Amino acid sequence: MTKSHALKRDLMREQLAHQAAKLMAEGITDYAFAKRKAARQLGASDTHHLPSNHEVDEALQAYRALYQQEAHPANLRRQRQEALAAMRLLEPFHPYLTGSVLSGTAGEHSDINLMLFSDDAKAVLLFLLNQGIEFEDGEWQMRIAGHDETVPSYTIGGASGSLIHIAVLPENAHRSGYRHPETHADITAVEALLAP
Repeated sequence: MTKSHALKRDLMREQLAHQAAKLMAEGITDYAFAKRKAARQLGASDTHHLPSNHEVDEALQAYRALYQQEAHPANLRRQRQEALAAMRLLEPFHPYLTGSVLSGTAGEHSDINLMLFSDDAKAVLLFLLNQGIEFEDGEWQMRIAGHDETVPSYTIGGASGSLIHIAVLPENAHRSGYRHPETHADITAVEALLAP
């Protein structure tokens, strides 16, 4: 591959990241869909060099800083406050905030993603029932300790209308130490994010 060809490919990849970020800022929440749509819009639908989610996140942060500097901080703060309220309610299950609300790339209508830990799959279900919380149950595919596993999940509605997705992982995943501060925040870390 020539240096010129590599430069063109990298430039296209950067343009695709920025176009996908714009689409996500406008409401698309699925990275793969946003990248494919961006590729179609830029006439590069046959490319095999789509940007990574991380590259799109960086472009999304730049987009929000430039075009949504007024509304974005208030929306993000509201979502993090809502996440914290849910985490405090679910404290017996060691909740962690993950995803776009933690990373700061969440849009106004982004979902809130929490991870809980319990070896008793029904414990969270019973807790939600006992609290009188309406929910939808389902399953998520997750990679835990190098293995793909199906874990129970619940979706509840937040006070502002946001959806809160809860994945319930086994206790050994909590102790495994695979969580990182930039991708997983416990109650104390979310409180710190909201500190004035």
